[in-house]
Amino acid sequence: MENSRAPFKQIPVTYLRPSKGWLSVDFKELWRYRELIFFLTWRDIKVRYKQAVLGIAWAILQPLLTMLIFTVVFGILLDTPSQDLPYPLFSLSALLPWQLFASALQRSSVSLVGNANLITKVYFPRLAIPIASVFAALVDFGVSFLVLLGAMAYYRFWPGWNILWLLPIVVLVLLTALSVGLWLSALNVQYRDIQHMVPFIIQVWMYASPIVYPIEIIPEGIWRVLYGLNPMVGVIQGFRWALLDGEPPDMTMLISVVVVLLLLVTGLYYFRRMEKTFADIV
Repeated sequence: MENSRAPFKQIPVTYLRPSKGWLSVDFKELWRYRELIFFLTWRDIKVRYKQAVLGIAWAILQPLLTMLIFTVVFGILLDTPSQDLPYPLFSLSALLPWQLFASALQRSSVSLVGNANLITKVYFPRLAIPIASVFAALVDFGVSFLVLLGAMAYYRFWPGWNILWLLPIVVLVLLTALSVGLWLSALNVQYRDIQHMVPFIIQVWMYASPIVYPIEIIPEGIWRVLYGLNPMVGVIQGFRWALLDGEPPDMTMLISVVVVLLLLVTGLYYFRRMEKTFADIV
């Protein structure tokens, strides 16, 4: 008697094994999931501007209003030096990279908790989430950059060959935000009060960066070296130099780059160590 039952169809099985190595980051896998990173980036952008009253105009008003406040308080009332630049242009040229960093850091620090439903249901490289959050901040930066170009045209400042360094400096801003965001996003999964600390950290960090004052007020020597441990010091100094041909970056730029690389490597290591617990804790 023949067996009337159809033979079982074999279903392919996919085995997920941890990557090897000290950082255990599979960059090839991240590249295969590049469409997911693009989707998450686009979703974050749409969510940010969905049902917003001001919409994309907020990316123009925020740096513009902040620049006006800084000009009145620090440029007029306190007469803060501005490297022989008009103070509105001096402050605005620092606000743009700073707001890119602050926005990317704010988004990436809460990105894992905000995508809890996605993390607990399907496998994908978790690094895609903070990376997408950082990329989403570029939209506001691109719009705000038009304000800076308008201010440069008003004050008749035209960039020179230094502008070729603008793209590497923007990449450095994103790496700085990502490196710190990896630490904070992983910590925020375990300790939810981290997300309440981030705005305060960003506020303190802003006044510890040369946004409203020039780096020249920091004494040279050990104090300047310690000041350069803030990675945004070299970023802001380099951004001003690339666009306005002001004071060239000094050794603080190199120190800032080294600090960013150190934060990025350690952040990747800590993120990967904690990644296996995200789905259980988040």
